[in-house]
Amino acid sequence: MKIAIEGQRLYRQKKHGMDFVALELIRNLQKIDKENEYFVFVKPDKDKCLKDSENFHIIELEGKTYPIWEQWALPRAVRNYGCDLLHCTSNTAPVTQSFPQVVTVHDIIYLESISIFKKGGTLYQKMGNMYRRWNVPKVINLAKAVITVSEFEKTTMVKKFPGHAEKIHAIYNGVSEHFQPINDKDELLQMKRKYNLPDQFIFYLGNTDPKKNTPNVLKAYGEYVNQVASPLPLVMIDLGADFMARCLKENNTPDLMDHIQISGYIENTDLPAIYSAADLFLYPSLRESFGIPALEAMRCGAPVLTSNTSSMPEVSGNAAFYVDPFKPEEITAGIIKILNNKALRDEMILKGYQRAAVFSWTKMAREVLELYKNI
Repeated sequence: MKIAIEGQRLYRQKKHGMDFVALELIRNLQKIDKENEYFVFVKPDKDKCLKDSENFHIIELEGKTYPIWEQWALPRAVRNYGCDLLHCTSNTAPVTQSFPQVVTVHDIIYLESISIFKKGGTLYQKMGNMYRRWNVPKVINLAKAVITVSEFEKTTMVKKFPGHAEKIHAIYNGVSEHFQPINDKDELLQMKRKYNLPDQFIFYLGNTDPKKNTPNVLKAYGEYVNQVASPLPLVMIDLGADFMARCLKENNTPDLMDHIQISGYIENTDLPAIYSAADLFLYPSLRESFGIPALEAMRCGAPVLTSNTSSMPEVSGNAAFYVDPFKPEEITAGIIKILNNKALRDEMILKGYQRAAVFSWTKMAREVLELYKNI
């Protein structure tokens, strides 16, 4: 077979969750499949993170905007290279095509009428959600198969699209091999200096997306600061000063910024050291389709506080401390309990190693390859 894979954003420098899932899929298919021929289509950018191999061809396609690249440049290239199948990896896909198509739909939050997801978010995020609302129902109707990343999300999608239940498949993500505990003191010190981190800290990996629950995290952390004599600082990444100021003003806690360290974008290869140095990893999202960061933190030996909603219990199993993400007081109580109880922390760390070991990118790639063959 000639298999085309969409990887439009893989060469951008600041990658996010879906980009890494697609990148790991491609890298692991390169390892396990020497029979089929692959054409990976990417948009030109600075991070040339993929290399050709005997049966893998990395092809750069120009396209001014995301929709133009996806709806015009990509299907044209798939036809020109004579591909038998196209796998689109990031929720959306061409809506007119003459070839079989697989699409990975990580979640359908943008199709749900839940008020919390209508508030907040950047203009870029809102425009992206509008495009998905137009595109995804059409794509699910056209696709030969739809991949999602958890049984929770599969159930959600089947309820939304009951006529397409048989084509929706849950295939778990993995955890990248470089996520390992970093015990070398010099390496940890180097990372702390690079990102200006304190000696001890709580780590929160969130952004401006409403589902990440940043306002409630800040409320919970503010109450933790009020209740504890010597509170650990909170390290947050990739959040603008204006967004933070607005959140703290709404909470009436502008002085809380004295306890918060905002780093810029942290390179994925540096994250293991940050997880390893953290005393606690906070991940109390309102909604996730999978939640890779929880497993990354577990694999690096950080205790994880996460939500009792959506996919988080399915993915984190018995290895995390669960809270209701809508209740900041539960997040506060969880922070204090974990940080004050060494036996609990040690138990969570051990169970975290065991839980993270269940998930493998190679296993994911084998299941995807089997789906290609079936189609």
